[in-house]
Amino acid sequence: MIRLARPDDRATLREIQRHLREPNPALLAYAVDGPPVTLVSVTPDGDLAGYLVALYDEEASYVAEIVVAPEYRREGRARRLLAAACDSLRERDCARLRLSVHPENDAARTLYESMGFEEIGREDNYYEDGSDAITMCREL
Repeated sequence: MIRLARPDDRATLREIQRHLREPNPALLAYAVDGPPVTLVSVTPDGDLAGYLVALYDEEASYVAEIVVAPEYRREGRARRLLAAACDSLRERDCARLRLSVHPENDAARTLYESMGFEEIGREDNYYEDGSDAITMCREL
């Protein structure tokens, strides 16, 4: 199940966030209360398995963070989070969704491409280790 994040999710989301290459605790603390779209993936037992934060303005949106806890990966959770984000952002009149991905993150790139994202450029020195980021986009 995918639902909007709630304030009482914060502690668990912070734990999940630690699995990101470069977590941004301040973003997550802000995003849970909105206005960013913050969605969580919930297991049948009610455990939080992952989340997505998307920032948006009048027409464009950006996936700032998406992560699934390792024990819940390969279950389609990231795909469902992205699909739900696309629906939610479309309802907010956003026309496109962008994201950045590390060039060595083949699993994520494959997922994004399968969902209609296309590479539109690169950002030099995007990551703390000096790596570039691949910027991808899709129309909503």
